[in-house]
Amino acid sequence: MKTFLIGASIIFAIIFVFQSFMIVSVEKTEEQKYSVVLKDQNFEIRFYPSATLATISSDAKTYKELSGSGFRKLAGYIFGGNEDGTQIAMTSPVHMNVNDTLSTMSFVMPSSFNTENLPRPNDSGVQLMTTDDEYVAVIRFGGFASDQDLKDYSEKLLTILKEKSITTYGLPRYLGYNPPFQWIGRRNEIIISINWK
Repeated sequence: MKTFLIGASIIFAIIFVFQSFMIVSVEKTEEQKYSVVLKDQNFEIRFYPSATLATISSDAKTYKELSGSGFRKLAGYIFGGNEDGTQIAMTSPVHMNVNDTLSTMSFVMPSSFNTENLPRPNDSGVQLMTTDDEYVAVIRFGGFASDQDLKDYSEKLLTILKEKSITTYGLPRYLGYNPPFQWIGRRNEIIISINWK
């Protein structure tokens, strides 16, 4: 029994240290720039200036399908799968637009890069693009995201916006901020483009 308790304590300590390291690492990761325009109890409005993304398109219809295959392709690009063999730092969040027609997944490129100075991807399925400035409404949730979470929080956000007479356009999108092996302090968001003056 004593041996078991010692072993369990050691395992717990290792997990705690590893998770603490993950949280610190995520906090040091460059995050896509935005400014908060309005903060409400249940949601917020943000302004996102133009950013450069590496994006893949997929016929995946679920979060699980898109996250696996999409992440591998995009990670391949930033970890040297490009014409220069350049290593590009991971940023957050990862953008996902999961729908029944054409789903997409995007990595935000570090702010020092744009479409002119980024190396071309070796994989033709990875496209480099620049987004437009936009205002979005955002709702946040924790834990490990699932397709049901994406559906539930999208509906919740749309209901709030309708009640407040804020008009939207496009589809809700998912933003994920944490690596899959981080268990504590996870951050997920649903965003949707809005008309805001």
